[in-house]
Amino acid sequence: MAEAERVERVERFGDWIELRRDGETRVATLLLDRPEALNALSAELAARLAEACAELAADRATRAVVLGSTHERAFCVGADLKERNGLDDAGLRRQRRVLRAAFGGVLGLPMPVIAAVRGFALGGGYELALSCDLVVADESAVVGLPEVSVGVLPGGGGTQLLPRRVGAARAAELVFTARKVPAAEALTLGMVDQVVPTGSEREEALALAGRIARNSPVGVRAAKRALRLGHGQDLATGLEVEDAAWNEVAFSPDRVEGIAAFNERRAPDWPGCDG
Repeated sequence: MAEAERVERVERFGDWIELRRDGETRVATLLLDRPEALNALSAELAARLAEACAELAADRATRAVVLGSTHERAFCVGADLKERNGLDDAGLRRQRRVLRAAFGGVLGLPMPVIAAVRGFALGGGYELALSCDLVVADESAVVGLPEVSVGVLPGGGGTQLLPRRVGAARAAELVFTARKVPAAEALTLGMVDQVVPTGSEREEALALAGRIARNSPVGVRAAKRALRLGHGQDLATGLEVEDAAWNEVAFSPDRVEGIAAFNERRAPDWPGCDG
């Protein structure tokens, strides 16, 4: 595989989603860019986010993704309640389908995804972060699921993903009280994985994504599937999930290259997902 050129491709999906792909690191950056509304999740933003995720899911060259924001005050403040206020029941159901596609698009990406959170990540905004594999937050971050305070409940995966991070009882307390959690406490509770100095969240997330991207793309994607599919299963079932993933990787060109590179004391040149 020829060494990738250092080329950053930039694409726009509508007015509010930007996708950058780095040809050297094989890391993509997916940015929410609706600053005037603190990245509130309107139907249009959600539809374009789902579209960008579908393109990334089909991109076999990308090895890791960072999901972030162009706004220094917010990652995403959640659903666009101004838009929702004007919807009748039929419109609300239509919007619901679009938002679910956006959350599912992030959750379903086959490569590792890291949320880079600065400022507010509330409601659907924090659910976008929960849909990622890892969350890097800066010291200004405030996260939470306050949906019950406005008469709904977390509907972007929050009731299912948060307990997997913090445990059932802690998730219940956070959801029932609707409280907003500052970065330091969020780290202690396991709501985020790393807290970094204010303004450095994207840089740190990109560095982490780069370290991931240097490993076998076949191995990393298979490991992600095993982690996701095995979680919550009984041990015997989980071990079968792991065994299926192991067999996929063990007989791939990446395994051949990885072992050869180790024995030859050189950096591997991964055939990757197209190998």
